[in-house]
Amino acid sequence: METTVSGVSNWKLTVRREAEGVTVLRAVTCDTAAVLPDALFDLPVTALGGHALASDARETQGEAVTVTGAPRKAEWDNRNLQALTLPRTLLRVGNYAFLNCGRLQTLTLFDNIEMWGGSVFMNCRLLDTFRLTRERVGQGETLAYLNDVLTGELDITVTEADGRTARYLFPDYWESYEENCPAHLFHLEISGAGYPYHHCFTQKKFDPAAYDRLWEGFLRMAHEDKAALRIAWYRLRYPLGLRPEAEAQYLTYLRAHAAEALRWRLAERDAEGLRFLLRRTEPAPALLAEACALARERGNTQAVALLLEAQHRHTPARKTFDL
Repeated sequence: METTVSGVSNWKLTVRREAEGVTVLRAVTCDTAAVLPDALFDLPVTALGGHALASDARETQGEAVTVTGAPRKAEWDNRNLQALTLPRTLLRVGNYAFLNCGRLQTLTLFDNIEMWGGSVFMNCRLLDTFRLTRERVGQGETLAYLNDVLTGELDITVTEADGRTARYLFPDYWESYEENCPAHLFHLEISGAGYPYHHCFTQKKFDPAAYDRLWEGFLRMAHEDKAALRIAWYRLRYPLGLRPEAEAQYLTYLRAHAAEALRWRLAERDAEGLRFLLRRTEPAPALLAEACALARERGNTQAVALLLEAQHRHTPARKTFDL
């Protein structure tokens, strides 16, 4: 017998009821952005089984549940899934849970997960954006876990229990093994400037000061300018745990790269971010004029108004004389 319930998104689920909650054994969606339910049968959803969202078809024994959300727009195939929100109640994630979700880019989750299986994100090659919420004071281990198992560039927003928000860019790095055949020895080689960033944790707790201390070394290594700009921007825009000396270093870089930052914020149509950027960097008049022309070209009237206001502040007041 199949149960049908309403929800935010469309799902075909196979589940198992247990004493502490519901385990999702299999979950398939037809949505590109989907939200897994927090509860079924008045029980919290506490676990994802092994291969639960893997894109390959597999038969699983359990109760069938259909969740109906917005009208269907695609086929039932997790290979089309691009953004996923996991249940707030989730405590365990099984082996290969997201295997071959090749288009998955954004994962929204809570820092309540106590157990992660092996190879959870295997072949999720586009997954680089995470939105992590903490519901209690003190860090869980999710941030450390993500940085440990994923070596690519990670863009992670953390919302603390008190509502404060931080955002961090962890640059990518690569690991490769070279075999010394006669001796049957393997040498691990690490490339890329991101390795220290992925490991600035003490006993699985993130250390913002250690993260900020990596900045000067990062700039001396081969790196992408876009990554450097985002690191500086995120730390200044969301300065949780940011010390004055680190703030000064990031601000120096942002001022030196104000042109790139302006183009980036205009492309994102981020009015509040643009206001913040203009206040902190005080771009030169020529740069403001260039940005204003670009904003007009894109029809961004709010940005034009902010840039004209900044230009006005740079224009010397005219002297008047009474005769």
